[in-house]
This record gives sequence, structure tokens and C-alpha cells, in this order.
Amino acid sequence: MSLICSTRHTWLSIFAAATLAICAPAWAKRPNIVVLLADDWGFSDVGAFGSEIHTPHLNQLAQSGTRFSNFHVSASCSPTRSMLLTGVDNHLNGVGNMRETIPQSHVGRAGYLSVLNQRVVTVASLLQDHGYRTYAAGKWHVGKEPHNLPPARGFDRSLVMGDSGSDNWETGKLYLDLTDKVYWYDNGREAQMPKTFYSSEFYVSKTLDYLKTDAKSDKPFFAYLAFQANHIPLQAPQEFIDKYKGRYNAGWDVLRQERRNKAIELGLVPPNTPMAALPATHVAWDSLSPQDKAYQARRMEVYAAMAEAMDFHIGRLMAHLKQTGEYDNTVFVFMSDNGAEASDPYALAVGRWWLDQHYNRDIDRLGSPGAYSIIGPNWARAATAPLNTYKFFAGEGGIRVPLIISGIPAAHKQSVQNSLTHVSDIVPTLLDLAGVQHPGTSYKGQTIYPLTGHSLLPILQGKATRVRGPEEVLGYELSGNRAVFKGDYKLLSNLAPVGDGQWHLYNIATDPGETRDLKDEMPELFQSLQNDYAKWAKANGVLPMPEGYDPIQQVIINSLVFVYWPRYQWHLAGLGVLLLLSGVWLWRRRR
Repeated sequence: MSLICSTRHTWLSIFAAATLAICAPAWAKRPNIVVLLADDWGFSDVGAFGSEIHTPHLNQLAQSGTRFSNFHVSASCSPTRSMLLTGVDNHLNGVGNMRETIPQSHVGRAGYLSVLNQRVVTVASLLQDHGYRTYAAGKWHVGKEPHNLPPARGFDRSLVMGDSGSDNWETGKLYLDLTDKVYWYDNGREAQMPKTFYSSEFYVSKTLDYLKTDAKSDKPFFAYLAFQANHIPLQAPQEFIDKYKGRYNAGWDVLRQERRNKAIELGLVPPNTPMAALPATHVAWDSLSPQDKAYQARRMEVYAAMAEAMDFHIGRLMAHLKQTGEYDNTVFVFMSDNGAEASDPYALAVGRWWLDQHYNRDIDRLGSPGAYSIIGPNWARAATAPLNTYKFFAGEGGIRVPLIISGIPAAHKQSVQNSLTHVSDIVPTLLDLAGVQHPGTSYKGQTIYPLTGHSLLPILQGKATRVRGPEEVLGYELSGNRAVFKGDYKLLSNLAPVGDGQWHLYNIATDPGETRDLKDEMPELFQSLQNDYAKWAKANGVLPMPEGYDPIQQVIINSLVFVYWPRYQWHLAGLGVLLLLSGVWLWRRRR
């Protein structure tokens, strides 16, 4: 067996060497790779995608690289991260749903562990095996078990926050009562964190520390920076907030139109793209009182400031790489994990009760330490303009996000690629860049799933115009919201409150806002795509949702099961014993 393994390793090494020889004229050595993952950024939140938000460093990457205008992810954090790290569909890699929203009947089922299973290998492990230094800093959210923490998943050095989010100013402060505490891990062990920090600054500083510590190494590096910006609570340094004072006084209806028009001007969506229809729950800006307008405008000011602060600290990393001479040998990948967040925790009595005990929401405090802010659904529709829906839902606004890839030799600068692409394509692309072959279905004696995506390198280098053939099916599901893509068409079904649970058909090449349902005009395609979805769902182990599933109610149920019961079970047991003893005492007295 050892001879076979040795021979296989030798052939893999020869393959990698041959690949590098082909790339030699472009790169003197294998490229460094930096993956920048934003949290809850909408399609048009980057300046280079139509935003008014000041993102000069991301814009610089866009100008020197390629923007992908038809790039899709999952509609929520951990499913996207699981695919970004493994290149395998989330229903196969173990993260078929998040711990916060998973139905109790799905818990523990195959593909629904809510953490990575052991049938996948990460891109970090493969790069590490082939001579890369590997670093991770930021939000992890794919499992806190020892076999799922960064050291066991291929990272040499890491400092991560384990769960879905936390406060951006205070390291020990929960953002909602969804876990017993904030879990921080330094190289796989519970970290001793400073009491205060600012998350975007801290993650970049940690990455810079790793690079400086290993500065004498001749190995290329892979750095994974997973920011908390712009996950709730929205928080930012005051100097960034002040820059946006008054910018959003015209309101979300005007901003939606501005974003849509700019996206058209930049060539990211077709001319005359219809705007996604507004639901009956949408609130017209002009219907608000002056006080409400001021408060809502301030929320968006903080949102923009948080995004700009992240961009500012990305600039620190870029400046360091330029100073050390590594910038021109570095490939950057920037993306968001899903569309903009529209949820309002204050809308639930239990959420409001907890938040009022731990946070302030006065207008003059928003963004500062101890304050809590969101943007809500009306601003979220502007952040995803001109697309339909937002985070958690399968409309384009929930799953189509900005992607920028920069630093590829021979790639056209300032180009826009409108081919249908997916987060599962990132791992094949990075392996292709590094000259590393994926092991297929076996890794170190363990059976694993093969990659489910495609390398983007051919279209980045102008050798292809499409990532997927016109007949290839790309399926999607999360929490009962479903879609299937084939060519330019998308079959879509969203549950309430944004959908009716029925299938609808759209041409997302000409109608990315999903405004014109084609099911009656194209009945044969409508039916065939339903069949395609059924086949895809069966092949990927997608479970049907329980009757009456409601994601908001499920979050409450899961909080009770995963957080409150473990926290108070002994108190409840003690109370039960006390009641039992009291009952016995009363019964004996009556005798």
C-alpha cells in the first residue's frame, strides 16, 4: 500500500510541476492566494458594482481584474462557507442547513449536520499538502469540533470566531442569544482575546502578523479572511460614519433606482433591466415622519461606514504586499457569502427583550460600542438592486452577489463576465492556479466527494466564454427555498413571507430582477426544469421541509433546544424536584 501511495504522490507531483511549467512565463513562482469574504453584502454594495459606498481598494481589484455579474452562492452564511472551502455542494458536505434554522426533524440526518462532515477535504488542506503556507482569520462557522477547526482543515495559523456572528467592538459579547458564549479559537485552542477590538481591523492585523512572522519563507501563501462586515449588529468607527452624514436622506426608493441605473451603466446587468417588484409590505420613504426618516437614514450611514471600514483595512493588506514585493504575484478573490440582511430581531418580542438588556439603539449611538443597528428589508432591497429578495431567500437578491478575481496573468482588466458561475467553482479555480489536482473520491484513505464546480481559469484567460454548457443543471435549496438553473433560465420557488411556495420561471439573463414569469409561455421548459430539480435534489440528498415550516419560528425553537434547555436544565430539574417534594409534603399533611 505504501508503494502505491508513494507512486501516486510522485505522479501528482509531476502533474503539478508540469502545470507550473506551462504557467512559468506568467508567474516566476506559484501565486499567493488571498480570499476576501464579506458578510451579507448585497449585489450592488461594492462601488465597482454600482454602489455609492466608498470602496477604493475593492474597486482597484475590479479595475485590474474581472467582475462576475452572474455569480451565485447560498442564501445564508455557513452553507456558502462550506462550499467555498470544499468545492462540494452543501447538502453533500454536511451543511444542508444552518443550526439556527434547521428543522428538528432534520437534525443529525445525512447532509444535515450543520457542520462539515468528514467526507470532504478543504482547499486549504490540499494547498498545504503541496507546499503552501495557509492562514485563516475571521468568522469560521463550519464547525467547532476538533476535526473541523482550522488546524484540522488545513490551516497552519488561524484565529477564528466559531459561530454565526458576534459584536464587532467587544470580543465576548453575543449579537443574539443563539449560543452560550462567543467562541474564539487560536490555532484550534480557545483563544485569549482582548476585551475590545474592531473586527475588520483585527482580522487584517492578524493576517499581517502571520505574513510578517513567516516573511523569510520561500513558500507561497493562501490567506482566508472572513470578515464580519456587514453582519448585524452594524457597527463602525465614527470617522467612517461621519463621511456619510446626509447621504441617504433621499431614502431607499431613490437609492434603489440609483443602484439599478449604475449597474446598467457598468454593464453588470442588461440595458432597461426591470426592477424587482415591491411587495405589499414595502414602506414608501415619503410616508415616513421626519423623525423616522432621520433614524432610517442613520442606519444606512452606519451600514455604508462598516463596508468602507472593511475596504480600508483590506487596503492595509494590499499595501503590505506591495511593500514586500508580493502584490504582483498574488491572486485576490473577493465575494460576499449571501445577499443583504433584511431581518429585524426587534420585531420578535423575545429578541427585543434580550436586545434591550444588552444594547442601546438611540440614533446618536448607532454604530458605536454598545449600540445595535440593522438596515431592515427596505434598505436591503436597495442593497440588492435591481434584484429580487435578499438573504435567506432564493431570489437573485439572496443568492447573486459580487465576485471579483484579480491578479490572473493574461486576464483582461476591467472586464465583466456574465457567465453563470457558482461558489463551488472557487475551489477548482484556486487549485488550477496553484497547479494542484483534486484527489477525486479518496483522500488519505478516506472516501470523499468529488468537486461539484468548474475552474474559472479558462474564461479568466479568455479561452472560454461560458463556465457551464447550455444543458448543464445547477440546483439550489436552503430551508425550503428552491431553484434550478439551466442556460439562461431559472426555476424558482420561495416560501412565505416573500413567496407562495409555487414554481415560477424566469430568464435571468434578460430579467435578473425576476419580474416576468414565463411558466405559461414556456410550459415544456417549465415542466422539464421541475424534473431536473427533482433529479438534482435526490442525487444530493435534499430533504423535504416539514409542513408549516416557518424560519422565524424555527429560530426560536432551536434557541430553546440548543441554548436555553442546556443552560437552564439543572434549574428546571431543581424546580421540578422542589415541586415534587412540596406535593409529597402537602399530600402527607392532608393524610
